[in-house]
Amino acid sequence: MEINSLIVDSPPRDAATVVILREGSQGMEVLMLKRHTDSKDLGGAFVFPGGKRDEADVHPNALATLGQDLTHLHSQLGEKDISLEHAGSLFIAALREAQEECGLQLNSIDLQPWTRWITPRMPSMMSKRFDTRFFLARAPTAQIAVHDNHETTEILWATPRHALLRYWQGEIVLAPPQIMSLCNLCLFANIDEAMADAASRQPPVIQPEPFDREGNRVICYPGDPRHTLTTQAVPGPTRLEFKNKRFEPEGGLAALLHGHL
Repeated sequence: MEINSLIVDSPPRDAATVVILREGSQGMEVLMLKRHTDSKDLGGAFVFPGGKRDEADVHPNALATLGQDLTHLHSQLGEKDISLEHAGSLFIAALREAQEECGLQLNSIDLQPWTRWITPRMPSMMSKRFDTRFFLARAPTAQIAVHDNHETTEILWATPRHALLRYWQGEIVLAPPQIMSLCNLCLFANIDEAMADAASRQPPVIQPEPFDREGNRVICYPGDPRHTLTTQAVPGPTRLEFKNKRFEPEGGLAALLHGHL
């Protein structure tokens, strides 16, 4: 994992990510894919299935496959400044990426908008900016997730807690949005709880604000004293600092697990 200080002035591109959940023997598990080590961005890191929105995703033929009223999907996203078709295309992008990256065929009714992450002008770990809508989805019981052996090379199903423990032990690499998302998921005992919580509110917008302190990159989130917004957007730590070759919160692993070591 390398940190850069590249400033990207281009506007963020629309993208969609699907956080796919299933009930396992140890509790709720989340699907993660290992990016190919040769990938330009986040090579070797474990991520959720997802990618950028394509122009084809807004074509009327694509939108017709959603099987839901676009007004309803638009209201779920809570983004009043985009069109109904734009909102629908984000659902299409999520469904397409899930199928392309892990072979799971989902329906729009399976998707629950959860959070919205906007890459800052100094991405720290990437060379591009994205405006990514994160969706929760329950894994289809009759389907098996598989990696594509192109962009991704390994499948990982793990409870959010176990994934964070493996990260802390240096067994897997995670980027900040995945760290914070797993921390959030640790609060839920099962999929129904997670889906109900997401359905009870509109997706919070997380715009990280990075800065350097004593030679280390720090990424702060809404609610942090250094962030522009004073109200916390998601549960968990309000900042991550790059040290020991990884991003860590003040308070260490306990902060990610909400004190339940």
